[in-house]
Amino acid sequence: MTKIGRPEILRAAPLLAALTLLAAGCGTERAGDVAGDGGPSRATATTPSAPVDLPCPGESSAPSPSPSADPSGPATPPTDHYAENHGFLVPLALHGKLRCDGLAAARRIERVLEPLRERGDFTPQSTLGALTGLGYAAGNVRSSQDGPTGVSFVIVARPLCLEGEMNRETTRADAFGGYPDGTDCEPPSGGH
Repeated sequence: MTKIGRPEILRAAPLLAALTLLAAGCGTERAGDVAGDGGPSRATATTPSAPVDLPCPGESSAPSPSPSADPSGPATPPTDHYAENHGFLVPLALHGKLRCDGLAAARRIERVLEPLRERGDFTPQSTLGALTGLGYAAGNVRSSQDGPTGVSFVIVARPLCLEGEMNRETTRADAFGGYPDGTDCEPPSGGH
């Protein structure tokens, strides 16, 4: 009679485990069973529906998705995973009452900055003064020179983030809910 030692048992263990799994099977269906035939039904997975936003005061029709919140692209994902790897740069969209609050705040900002634009006053100091005049704390407003004739700004007004720019052609302000990685209202510098 041959004596089986410890090394032989250790080498045979994975084979025995695989055979046990094959004999036991992986599911509850058996040969001849028809899916949905008298057995317990599995609950279907539900996906959360996209929030429905009604028009806010001052809007003429149903809201259109913001370009940064709902990027349109090819139906198939890119093979280089660019969108997946840069998703941390896409701001969080606002919905419901918070969306309406954000749109109203953006309109107020545009109205207060438009006279500066018309005068050609594109200094961060003037922009900061106008925005703090709306009631935003100076510590929550950052404005910076954006070329020789432009100013950009970011306002932290939790739960809102407001950002925009003013230059010779336009005054623009947008509201969003921050960034997915929690960098507050500033675009994150790194990600996946």
